[in-house]
Amino acid sequence: TLLIQESGGTAKTIARGLEMVREMLPVVNQAKRTPQPASKLKLALQCGGSDALSGITVNPSLGAAVDILVDQGGTAILSETPEMYGAEHLLLSRAVNDEVRQKFNSLLKWWEDYASKNGVSLDNNPSPGNKAGGLTTILEKSLGAQAKSGTSPLVAVYKYGEPVTESGLVFMDSPGFDPVSVTGQVASGANIVCFTTGRGSAFGFKPVPVIKLSSNSNVYRAMGDDIDINCGVVLEGEHTVQDCGREIFEMLLAVASGEHTRSEINEYGDNEFSPWQIGAVL
Repeated sequence: TLLIQESGGTAKTIARGLEMVREMLPVVNQAKRTPQPASKLKLALQCGGSDALSGITVNPSLGAAVDILVDQGGTAILSETPEMYGAEHLLLSRAVNDEVRQKFNSLLKWWEDYASKNGVSLDNNPSPGNKAGGLTTILEKSLGAQAKSGTSPLVAVYKYGEPVTESGLVFMDSPGFDPVSVTGQVASGANIVCFTTGRGSAFGFKPVPVIKLSSNSNVYRAMGDDIDINCGVVLEGEHTVQDCGREIFEMLLAVASGEHTRSEINEYGDNEFSPWQIGAVL
């Protein structure tokens, strides 16, 4: 730790920081890439700027990739608790035991109380962009959002930023605001992110790669520099959900092996680190 007040001022503190980094380089350069199994992957599932097609094309496609990853022993972290509201029964029906069901239900009760105390309602969650994309209710949004989780059993429920220790499909509590949610997922151990969008939300996260997936071909054509995989081809009959799921899974392996995503190429992710602040800030 360097203190500006004890290091001779701002310029000298920066110079000393750079010197310390240079001293670390010989140790850093000893790190070598080695083969690892897919079971080492912890995938954060995220959607932003959803539209009416998200729950039909891209989110089910990501769910198909999740099923492949889980079958390989990997982990997928579903989050955004308010965006499960109204579709929670679909997750609860896949919970492995009563403890997992009770933990998830307790999160929903907390959010109902949290929303009530702050004068808002959980059943009016869609943003103006969601509505412009064809979503009218939280139920429609939630049905699409939970599709990212595929069909695998829900094995555990975690608090925001709590280290994920189980393999398989897990849930981590978080707001629906994408930067806050992803920050918690990465703090919990996610080492790669899949981000679905129907409206073209631009997003990256510097600590880990972000793979961007579009729900429709119009967004892909308009934002080819930002979208890694177009799942709009499902709607057009060119590929099935399972085809896109396999493509997503193969890209997970490629990115984990060093291939750069569009978000990385565009250098997105400096400003998306956003921890969840709870309570009064004085």
